[in-house]
Formats: sequence, structure tokens, C-alpha cells
Amino acid sequence: MNRNMLIRLIIDLSMTVLMLVAMAYHITGNTIHELVGVLLFLLFIAHNILNRRWYKTIFKGKHNVRRILSIAVNLLFLVSMAVVMLSSVPISHDIFAFIPINNDMILLQIHVMTSYWGFIFMAVHIGMSWGTIINAVRKMGITCTSRIDTIVFRIIAVMIVVYGVQASFERDMFYKLTVYNPFGWNIDKSSMGFLIDHLAIMGIYISGTHYVLKFVRKQDKVMAYKDR
Repeated sequence: MNRNMLIRLIIDLSMTVLMLVAMAYHITGNTIHELVGVLLFLLFIAHNILNRRWYKTIFKGKHNVRRILSIAVNLLFLVSMAVVMLSSVPISHDIFAFIPINNDMILLQIHVMTSYWGFIFMAVHIGMSWGTIINAVRKMGITCTSRIDTIVFRIIAVMIVVYGVQASFERDMFYKLTVYNPFGWNIDKSSMGFLIDHLAIMGIYISGTHYVLKFVRKQDKVMAYKDR
């Protein structure tokens, strides 16, 4: 694995971890939440600088279904994260407390809802890059050496998805994406429970996106073969 790829993986992994920590507001408290938000913002900037060439290729080349989906998801993820970070400054109580604002309820609503959308888009974004991540891991010498290993990992993936669906209902993810609750949702007391549930929820979108793209890729190959 080359140095550039390793740096990208480290930044992406760090962003994923920090995103989960930032969402655990009721566990970490406001000060840590804001500090993590600043670090997440800096890593987000670094991520986009390292991938700046991607923006130059948006309108170039052939746009098949997979590429259109990739562009749409990446842009939605970019917009959601930008809104989260821009809305966080005026409602800050610690780091940017010197910025005066009279009514922050609307901004708080925007901040909370877009953070959950950013969480979903992040998981889909990871799912679209899952093949690249697996290849990078294989280059590190970590591989599935038999068909049994592959079957075991797929069974684990199914179990994660099933649990993730259950966790989505228990944590009211649909309402968090569509309705703002000024009184707050269920307060987490267990950091481990929060982590497991949200990793499982991420697993739904990572696995779903990965296998949907595999299906789309097969269909593209079939269409290309028929056009010969």
C-alpha cells in the first residue's frame, strides 16, 4: 500500500470515529462535542484536499448508473457536512461562544437533522468505496483464505444488518431524519450500547450500497456484452 492511500485510510477512519463521537452528545457533553466537531472539520478539509482531483472529473468521461450514484452521494455528503459545520458556529456555547445570536432554535434544528443525514451519507459513501477498502486491506496481508471464511463474513454481515434495522427502529432514526425534537430523544447512558447500535446502523447502508453496486456493475457488463 502506498503512502498516499494509507494517509487517506487513516483520515477516513478518523472521520468515521469522530462522527460517532460527535453524535454521542448526551454522553460526551457539549465541550467535547464542539472540540470533536473542530477536529472533524479539519479532517474533512484534508479529505477534500487529498481527493480534489475528483471534482475535476465530475463532468468528464462516461456517466453510467454507478458513476451517477457515486457523484450524487458524494455531493449530498459534502453539502450535509458543510451545513452541519456552518450551522455549528452560531449555536456554539464554548469554543465560539463570543458569536452573538438571538434565536438559535432554527439553526439547532438544521444542525441536528443534517448531522443525521450526514451520518447516513457517510455510511453510503463508505459502502461505495468498500471494494477499494477491501483491496487495501488485502495488500496489508489480511485476506480471506477460503470459501468458508467468505461465508462466515457474509453471515456476520447479515446479522449486523438485521441488528441494525432493529436498532434503527429503537433509536427512531426515521424521525431523527425528518422531525426535530426540541426536548431531545432518548438519552444514552451506555457508550458501548450507543457505539454498537450506530455501527450496526452504518452496516445497513455500507452492506446495502456495496451489494447494490455489485448488482449494477453486473448489469452494466451484461448491457455492454449485448451491445457488441
